[in-house]
Amino acid sequence: MTSPAFVDALQQLSSLAEQAQGTASFRGNQAATSFAGELQVSLQRINQLQQTAGTQANAFQAGSSEVSLSDVMADSQKASVAFQMGVQVRNRLLTAYKDVMAMQV
Repeated sequence: MTSPAFVDALQQLSSLAEQAQGTASFRGNQAATSFAGELQVSLQRINQLQQTAGTQANAFQAGSSEVSLSDVMADSQKASVAFQMGVQVRNRLLTAYKDVMAMQV
């Protein structure tokens, strides 16, 4: 009983595990060589997840037989978690920036 959303989530987890270990240096076709590059790739991924969730929700509401409720809910939750993670990263970056700016040289 494996749904496409479950398989996709497992692949993403495997990819994240490889990146955390430092074995994966590329994401898609774009090399992320700096923090700014990593941040940009992450924001693009969050945007893609939100667009996918919205498209699937619209297709389900339109009565498409290709989209199940479980896929819609899984994609919606993935997009929500990714967005919350993005907000937390932004908050931490802002706090770090304020701390650095408050330092006296």
